[in-house]
Amino acid sequence: MAIVAKDDSLQIDKLTLGPFETNGYILICRSTADSVVVDAPAEADKILRRLKGTNPRYILITHTHMDHIGALSELKSMLGVPVAVHPLDAKNLSFQPEILLGDGNIVSFGDIELKVLHTPGHTPGSACFSTGRYLISGDTIFPGGPGKTLSSENFRQIVDSITSKIFLLPEDTQIYPGHGDSTILKKEKAEFVVFSSRPHDPGLCGDVLWLSS
Repeated sequence: MAIVAKDDSLQIDKLTLGPFETNGYILICRSTADSVVVDAPAEADKILRRLKGTNPRYILITHTHMDHIGALSELKSMLGVPVAVHPLDAKNLSFQPEILLGDGNIVSFGDIELKVLHTPGHTPGSACFSTGRYLISGDTIFPGGPGKTLSSENFRQIVDSITSKIFLLPEDTQIYPGHGDSTILKKEKAEFVVFSSRPHDPGLCGDVLWLSS
């Protein structure tokens, strides 16, 4: 577990869990100790241990690939809090989530407001969560490129999600993805300019990097 962000109002902890080294995040309101969990990859006991001393309010899901929800049922059972996911990914769960997220929705806990960004491409219901200068991005954007896509249509969709929603955030926004290290939006925008200046195969998809694809 690592504290990756901390200011006067919010603390963000990152836990890298399971065989795919998936990042789950715990966001804590510093004035009320209310918390939310973003993704439940695996090892529910480690997530529960880190939640001690906080008041869990929600489990938010960026998307429903198994490496992001492996511990979800156990965590939901132990915490008894609502699960929130976009409806286009909700069908992949083994239960009916309490909250269906829409683009632009606000999830509040303590003094913190998270804005939901629907960012399809990696999955139809992929979502990111934004507050202040922080973005929890799931598998939509990583350092150096977008999340993996399975078709050229999905790739065009994820690029549109990134450019029309994420790139509108402040350039100093810190991005915390579903795997690996964080990045800063200004860097990703600059690398995308390089990518978009070059011709590409119309069938481009898969694991794409802004600077080398």
